[in-house]
Amino acid sequence: QVQLIESGGGLVQAGGSLRLSCAASGSIFSSFTMGWFRQAPGKEREFVAGITRSGGVTPYADSVKGRFTISRDNAKNTVYLQMDSLKPEDTAVYYCAAAYATYYTSWRPNNAKYWGQGTQVTVSS
Repeated sequence: QVQLIESGGGLVQAGGSLRLSCAASGSIFSSFTMGWFRQAPGKEREFVAGITRSGGVTPYADSVKGRFTISRDNAKNTVYLQMDSLKPEDTAVYYCAAAYATYYTSWRPNNAKYWGQGTQVTVSS
């Protein structure tokens, strides 16, 4: 069992930055592939970024490539999402996810075994 708690969301102007954190507890964090997903009102939950157990492979959605950076600190049981050059279309609830399998490309929400509660990111124009 894994508990995931996100933090760092908020309101920011277009062009600004935010850093999301997801702290994990309850199991061996380093054994999970981690990822960030987001869901805007009226839309399906979509993959944003992923990171393998060692951090060596980090796939991104095309919409965030070059602007967002995912990283993890296995000693702190935490995964991060640095979001730069934010756009209004990045507005969504952002969710942290953990999966048992290894994914070297984007993965689907139903691949996740555990989810955080979500954190709201709002980007104003």
